[in-house]
Amino acid sequence: MRSKLIIGWREWAALPDLGVDHIKAKIDTGAKTSAIHAYRVKKIMKEGAPWAEFRLHPVQKHKRPEIRCEAPIVDERAVRSSSGHEETRYVVKTLLKIGPITRPIELTLTNRDDMGFRMLIGRQALKGFCLVDSGLSYGLGEPGDPNFNC
Repeated sequence: MRSKLIIGWREWAALPDLGVDHIKAKIDTGAKTSAIHAYRVKKIMKEGAPWAEFRLHPVQKHKRPEIRCEAPIVDERAVRSSSGHEETRYVVKTLLKIGPITRPIELTLTNRDDMGFRMLIGRQALKGFCLVDSGLSYGLGEPGDPNFNC
């Protein structure tokens, strides 16, 4: 049996295709799809395919840095939030880097300004490569740690 990466209930992640070197993320096994705080979201066409153009602030409670992003749209889905509110969101495909693992994930774009974390990593992104230890926080290290790998 292959051993799996053990991660905490919150971890640092990176989204290299979006220019995000590190972002605090809440690990949420109750959520199917991952989500990120995005604003000024608009659909554009790129080489005949739909893409999302959006901005994000990777640092909670800060307006800087502001990162302009583009990613291919793979779907539009009705998503129900934890408060029961349903909204239609663009779903984009991008790379997630968490610890030593880099893999493509689906990510919904939504306003998470009032949430505790700018990014939520759902179970589809985690499936097959890790186990979540709910008592562990930043188990893969933090920026500035000598062995931090994100």
